[in-house]
Amino acid sequence: MEQVTPKGDPTLRTLAMPADANVSGDIFGGWVLSQMDLASGIIAGERAQGRVATVAVDAMKFIRPVRIGDVLEIYGWVARVGRTSMGIGLEAWVIRNRIGKREKVTEAVFTYVALDEEGNKRMVPPEA
Repeated sequence: MEQVTPKGDPTLRTLAMPADANVSGDIFGGWVLSQMDLASGIIAGERAQGRVATVAVDAMKFIRPVRIGDVLEIYGWVARVGRTSMGIGLEAWVIRNRIGKREKVTEAVFTYVALDEEGNKRMVPPEA
């Protein structure tokens, strides 16, 4: 059965523009990945209560293309917390041509490490 509602909290919303498209009119996967990195960085930074860095992108799955004019919505959640790292689960959904059907287009898990002011690993603090 197809998923009909996004998992996680709404974190980022943007519009897919012609400058982000390939010759076929589909949005570059790298653009979608960069939007997901921004969204997951917000979640990771909030959970870590400070500076974080992306260290891995796991299980990136492109399900459907994003098209020019689609509204891209990124939903995310803290999937796991380790000593110095966190896994942030993400789903990207679109609203087709700004008014159409909502569809899931991408999912992934981004891994972040918490950093101190000098850029060294630090402990992820307990949840507040």
